[in-house]
Amino acid sequence: VQLVESGGGLVQAGDSVRLSCVGSGRTIFSYTIGWFRQAPGKEREFVAAITWNGGTIQYADSVKGRFTISRDNAQNTGYLQMNSLKPEDTAVYSCAAGSVLATTNTGDYYYWGQGTQVTVSS
Repeated sequence: VQLVESGGGLVQAGDSVRLSCVGSGRTIFSYTIGWFRQAPGKEREFVAAITWNGGTIQYADSVKGRFTISRDNAQNTGYLQMNSLKPEDTAVYSCAAGSVLATTNTGDYYYWGQGTQVTVSS
């Protein structure tokens, strides 16, 4: 499975951005999709996850109420809608696919994309 993220860029505080994660090589239909981010000088952190059928969704406290994770299994694609962006959301955002429940642990994800940069200016 190869995952490719897109949709990042330079935005202003308060703006919205939608990230996409397209899977290829094999369907990601049965996998949980997770989004993680890593800011300069910081460890990678969990952002959101959604199980294969959307039945379970988890968010990091820092993004609850602002970010929405979703997926379109027919398109083999996951999404992360980010609203009300803040400068502290600046990071490289990566999607990942794993076979367990909506876990926050990076070790539970088997496949990773290269990431897309999101920069939020104040």
